[in-house]
Amino acid sequence: MSEVVQVERNGGVATIRMNRPERMNAYNLAMGDALLAAALSVSADRSVRCVVLTGAGKAFSAGGDVEMMASIRGEGSEGFLDLTIRLHAFIATLRRAPKPVVAAVNGVAAGAGFSFVLACDTAVATSSARFTLGYQNIGLSPDGGMTFFLARALGTQRAMEMTLFSKVLSASLAQAWGLVHEVFPDAEFAARVDALSSQLAGGPTLAYARAKELYNRALSQPLETQLEEERQNIARSGATHDFREGTAAFLEKRPARFEGR
Repeated sequence: MSEVVQVERNGGVATIRMNRPERMNAYNLAMGDALLAAALSVSADRSVRCVVLTGAGKAFSAGGDVEMMASIRGEGSEGFLDLTIRLHAFIATLRRAPKPVVAAVNGVAAGAGFSFVLACDTAVATSSARFTLGYQNIGLSPDGGMTFFLARALGTQRAMEMTLFSKVLSASLAQAWGLVHEVFPDAEFAARVDALSSQLAGGPTLAYARAKELYNRALSQPLETQLEEERQNIARSGATHDFREGTAAFLEKRPARFEGR
């Protein structure tokens, strides 16, 4: 795996770590290739039951590498089209991954880095983390699914306010707005992320995957279609080992031992 992205596997948890700490894990073409390869690999690996996305050093990701973007300015739209192919394929892979994906936001998440957080299934943050768009500061419109995820999470008006006024959210405000599940003290962050990801890895991953698929479709199709898809998916879930184990554990008043089958 490329040095700009590290993948660590620990039991059922795979951690994808952006590794350009000297550049606040800013996104460039090399990172784009490496992130996409890492996401495709852990998504397809059945031994991986939970994925954690985080950054090395003191930042999660400062977004696109501004020096790199300035260097492609002369290529006009083609340079940005090439850059965002990788970025958007990575975002789509996170959303399609049939397992929970956790953003462990260890510092600033700006621009595309903020989009990465929003594309994950849930996010936790250090108390010192900050969130912002930043595109308008260099004359760009958002990418990375920002306009899709942020408008759905906050509503169009509040999303536009963040875009127009370069609003920076503290970790506590991001939690209050529902963008972050939980905020941990910096000193406890690594241990708390390990505990949360291990909890998810021990869960009913087939049921998680079907729920994720349903939520992905929920805002783009009529209620009747969504109801039928829920009906079909709960029937499929009811035929799994995890369902039999979960119900037996409930009746026997013991912890369930889910196996993802």
